[in-house]
Amino acid sequence: MSSTFVYVTYIRTTPEKLWEALTSPEFTKRYWFGITQESDFKPGSPWKMRYPDGTVTDTGEVLEADPPRRLVLKWRHDLKPELRAEGDTRCEFELVPKGNQVQLRVTHSSNRDNAKVIAGVSEGWPQILSSLKSLLETGTALERTTPPIETREGASAD
Repeated sequence: MSSTFVYVTYIRTTPEKLWEALTSPEFTKRYWFGITQESDFKPGSPWKMRYPDGTVTDTGEVLEADPPRRLVLKWRHDLKPELRAEGDTRCEFELVPKGNQVQLRVTHSSNRDNAKVIAGVSEGWPQILSSLKSLLETGTALERTTPPIETREGASAD
């Protein structure tokens, strides 16, 4: 048995631009709460996500990379001990061109029944991917997922 979350969206962009948005640290932080991803995105390479203050949120390994079509990550949440204890999950990104848009399918799964980490990503992925879609289509990410002013501007908002 296992736990799986699947999210599918259609984004008016090209597979190449969507791949860059998913893998570029500078692009990622614009729609993913200021978080950047660190990896060369080659199979077998380490992968991690971190907040601007250096806090590592998630770690893993690139299992598959076929730019700009498919990316598969071994993924472990590192911030919350109860989620870290559940071990590795698997996250697949599939990019399929559909005319002037790209179908993006994200499948995040765990070998554990009722995995808390999958319950958590089922809350996070829709917000993050909606912000990504907005950023690619309009040039502006959703406000809730953009970094706080102090991380965007380099100075406190006070």
